[in-house]
Amino acid sequence: MKSEKNVLGGELRACGYAPLTGYFRDGCCATHDQDGVAHLVCVQVTDEFLEFSVERGNDLVTPRPELRFRGLKQGDRWCLHVLRWVEAWEAGRAPRVILEATHENVLRYVPLSALKRHALDLN
Repeated sequence: MKSEKNVLGGELRACGYAPLTGYFRDGCCATHDQDGVAHLVCVQVTDEFLEFSVERGNDLVTPRPELRFRGLKQGDRWCLHVLRWVEAWEAGRAPRVILEATHENVLRYVPLSALKRHALDLN
């Protein structure tokens, strides 16, 4: 497998292990060369974003033990679906982004300038 890149052009870094995140639950917002993988934005969630997500029908707060998911709380890092991030961004409720752990494919949907304005690892 080739090395995957982040939105800054560097090597894609891990997003988080507690809770274990990523489409493949390996801690990374990676595609592993699979089509259709879109959980590529590494974010640090806020209460405001979690509330927004629940309002939109994507409950990331409630524990789901059958899926080995404890529910997210403010401060957790999570590989978020790129279109959910865009939706939150357009609503003014986007969570902070960790650019070094956000996959380069996100740039197909979001300008780097917008990501940088929300970057946790630049500010």
